[in-house]
Amino acid sequence: MRKLEQIVAIGLLMCTPLILAACNSSGSLSSFGNGPAEIALPDHVEPYPDTEVLRVAKIQFSEGNYGHAARYYERAVEVSPNNPEAWLGLAASYDRVRRFDLADRAYREAGNLIGNTLEYYNNIGYSHLLRGDPAKARVNFLKAHDLDPSNLTVNNNLDLLRDNIK
Repeated sequence: MRKLEQIVAIGLLMCTPLILAACNSSGSLSSFGNGPAEIALPDHVEPYPDTEVLRVAKIQFSEGNYGHAARYYERAVEVSPNNPEAWLGLAASYDRVRRFDLADRAYREAGNLIGNTLEYYNNIGYSHLLRGDPAKARVNFLKAHDLDPSNLTVNNNLDLLRDNIK
């Protein structure tokens, strides 16, 4: 499990800013939706200037503080409602705290801005993987793969899906 997390962390650093690399759940649980129940979002986070909030959100996400990341991404989409990176970050953060209802709304907004992109399909695919729906995950990962067959993140997610199905 640690090796996969290290690979994903390296992928996060190397990928374009719009790609929010998927990473496997920590612990021994499968990615197929049998993880812990929804995680409570914090009531309050430290305020940051509007110009810094997206950067702080990314840091919180990369450190695994998904509830805090969600709150900062919420602020980021308020500040920049047409920023697809902020919407994808918000959706991915909601995925990680298992608030799929909120993630769906954020993915719809991201889709309006950047639908039909590798980043969008990859993140939606990983969302479905976390929800325990490998069929929908596969459909979206394959759409992302069709857009760039050599993309390391997408190929890793397809491998992850294949390994978990076995």
